Amino acid sequence: MYLCSLLCTVVTGATSGIGKAYSNELAQRGLDVVLVSRSSDKLQAIANEIEEKYERKTRCIQVDFTDGPSIYPTIGKELHGLEIGILVNNVGMMYSETCEYFLDAPDAEQKITDVINCNVLSVPHMTRLVLPGMVERGKGLIINMSSLAGRRPHPLVSLYCSSKSFVSFFSECLHAEYKSKGIIVQVRMRNSLIDVGSCSPGKALDTVGHSSYTTGCLSHTLQSMALTVLLPDWLRMSSFFVRKQHDFLKVRNKKNAKKSDTQ
Repeated sequence: MYLCSLLCTVVTGATSGIGKAYSNELAQRGLDVVLVSRSSDKLQAIANEIEEKYERKTRCIQVDFTDGPSIYPTIGKELHGLEIGILVNNVGMMYSETCEYFLDAPDAEQKITDVINCNVLSVPHMTRLVLPGMVERGKGLIINMSSLAGRRPHPLVSLYCSSKSFVSFFSECLHAEYKSKGIIVQVRMRNSLIDVGSCSPGKALDTVGHSSYTTGCLSHTLQSMALTVLLPDWLRMSSFFVRKQHDFLKVRNKKNAKKSDTQ
């Protein structure tokens, strides 16, 4: 019922994965959807799908979040006049396609800037655009996509997990600042070890108002608890474990590359 009272939603990174799933779920629940992503063709395809399947209005905003602060005036103009009730800050990227030591990642200088622009700056900038209207109306929901990697240090994905740590702490602070004004800020803790489809956005949305953190489903929660016990920080952060993990992942990536070549 709470979600039904919110007229329009904005989803970043809306053309694939979790962003696409949230866009469809929210449209199915009766909300119009503003889709924000970098591919015009994919945006239009998702927009057509939502309009045909759920008979909801859509609007597409084509921007590349790695471009940094220059994109937000454009987004602000496109959102002007809309009553945004829900913001899903989903857009994000990895530092490298593989888990690597910080200095070994390809094109490191550019990737550092891209990850900070996409994973970190996007969250407060998008929030700044929609939060004033939410406060004025006395209700709103902001869902920030973080990761279980943002709750504990993860060597070999140092920049990515640090960026997700920012998202988690920013969300906690924002929720404390604005919950008295009717604003809910929820962190969705994604787990890369489980397939996206195994934990639907519907399950996560059902926790809105009950929990400021959600993993999306029970299997994610149980896996997080198990990993905390089985891999304590003293072991995960040891040089020996990091080296062994890196060697294992290199072998696995080579095997996966060979499989791709034969398909």
